[in-house]
Amino acid sequence: MASLVNDPNGTRRIQFLSSDRKRKTIRLGKISKKDAESVRRHVEMILAAQLSGQPLPRETAVWLDAIGEQLKEKLAAVDLIVLEERFTVEQWLTQWIEGRVRAGHKPTSIRTWRQTVDLLIRLFGHRRLESICHADAETFLDAMADLRPSTRHKRLGHAKTMWGEAARQFKRPHPWEHASCKGGNPSERRTYVSNEDIHKVIEHCPNLWWRLLVAFARYTGMRVPSEPFSLRWGDIDWGRGRIVLESPKTGIRTIPIFPLLRPHLEAAWDATPEGTEFVMPEDFRQRAAGADGWAGANLRTTLAKVVRRAGLTPWPRIWHALRASCESDLAANFPLAVVTKWIGNTQAVAMRHYIDTTDSSFDAAQQWTPPPKAAQKAAHSEAISDDLERSPKSETSQKQGEFHTTSGFHCDTQTNSRKRMGIEPTSGGDTTR
Repeated sequence: MASLVNDPNGTRRIQFLSSDRKRKTIRLGKISKKDAESVRRHVEMILAAQLSGQPLPRETAVWLDAIGEQLKEKLAAVDLIVLEERFTVEQWLTQWIEGRVRAGHKPTSIRTWRQTVDLLIRLFGHRRLESICHADAETFLDAMADLRPSTRHKRLGHAKTMWGEAARQFKRPHPWEHASCKGGNPSERRTYVSNEDIHKVIEHCPNLWWRLLVAFARYTGMRVPSEPFSLRWGDIDWGRGRIVLESPKTGIRTIPIFPLLRPHLEAAWDATPEGTEFVMPEDFRQRAAGADGWAGANLRTTLAKVVRRAGLTPWPRIWHALRASCESDLAANFPLAVVTKWIGNTQAVAMRHYIDTTDSSFDAAQQWTPPPKAAQKAAHSEAISDDLERSPKSETSQKQGEFHTTSGFHCDTQTNSRKRMGIEPTSGGDTTR
């Protein structure tokens, strides 16, 4: 049993004998008698559950979830409850990123997540995890004021994922669930690189392997460096003109050997020693062997120098622009569903992040006029005639007024319509009863 004691100074305390027969005290401070009695009653419920080995009554379990941290600490101090493990923001985020590393996520993803983790630790690392609130999201966004809107939007998304996992694990509300910021416009940094410009760049590349790498990006839309560095000679079907590409990001896809790529690929084949497995030489592949993975290959700096030697100004997102320019060209000549299968993205991503209107489209539009109405009718009639000529004809389908449905059934439209109107069919029709 637990007893409520009123002290002369107006404070209250609860005394009880624990399961090990030791007298213990919970000091409640200056609270109302009603609240103190409520605490005493729940303390007795907890003691009874400990002695009997039974679960807590539902009412007491709900009460424990609702009380404040200060009272929980007092109950834990007298061994009535066990507090859940407490984390600072730094401890939780360090554990979160280490879990991602152990799960085998790609180095590029780990590197991207670490940028968000480092900023969160710098801002809130010393605080308790449960103290993070919605207002802290504004502090987080203000700390990224100098970054591009798209970067701020992406890192906020990563932070919300981390807090969301903490909320699920500790059964707390998501502190940043409604935090948001406006994303950037991807087209602001997108540049279409014409074939004329890329020819100049290829001519100024230091060797055939750099020429092949640029051709892979511009003429097939490969992700550089991950996809060319993963390509094996055994993946190339010279006879059928296809490449079976195993992308580290999206898996296996098949792409054509486009005519502009073929001479560079053949030159690389002629220069490759017999028995070599990978298309790109090992010294290129070793660039990505470090802790940063593909991001550590550092091909951007060299390509920027080549672009300048070609008399051009390096464009933003220098490798991605080549891939996006390739998809823009392909989308102008092939169905988008086919193009996205070749490039390895989705139609929604292609339209938002890749495809641009090219100058050649504007030039063609200046010469385009809608066909005259008579020509439209003639073309429509001709198309219908062609369809009828290609459709299978049977003896019964040539009868007047009869058509076949897609299910294989047929119907005499003239006979049926006349029966509905009360008119006898003519003797020339099918009058079999």
